[in-house]
Amino acid sequence: MEEINVVAATKQEQYEQLIPQIISLIADESNSIANMANIVAALKQRFTYYSWAGFYLWDSKKSELVLGPFQGKIACTRIAIGKGVCGTAAHEKKTIVVSNVNEFRGHIFCDGDSKSEIVVPIIGDTKLFGVLDVDSHSYNSFDDTDKKYLEQLITLTQKKILLYL
Repeated sequence: MEEINVVAATKQEQYEQLIPQIISLIADESNSIANMANIVAALKQRFTYYSWAGFYLWDSKKSELVLGPFQGKIACTRIAIGKGVCGTAAHEKKTIVVSNVNEFRGHIFCDGDSKSEIVVPIIGDTKLFGVLDVDSHSYNSFDDTDKKYLEQLITLTQKKILLYL
């Protein structure tokens, strides 16, 4: 049985303990869908301020993001590039942290209870593969610590999640 065990107090310590466990969890699995599912499950399980965590994957046939493995409420299935936080992060190929989604022009309300959000693009050789999207039901949930460690997580797990893409 797989188990995530984090006993840290600060957000930074939690990420520092969790990321190696996630890497170990997916190390021997070659199926990227399974790996993405376990990554978001571990994140959602560990961080109580996460209300939703999931992947949106690049669909080159439709030129948009399509819902991938996630944990949380039912979500938007497709997001156009440049639309909402996910589509904007994908278009700009950079992480976007939104303290208050009501202040983000063009925010897509897949979950009306969402108050803040962070989206990390997944880029390989300058090519977009998708995004990691995390929402919270509280304002100001995400900061530079989340940005640093979620970007690090994507960098360290990229080869294990891009197998399918």
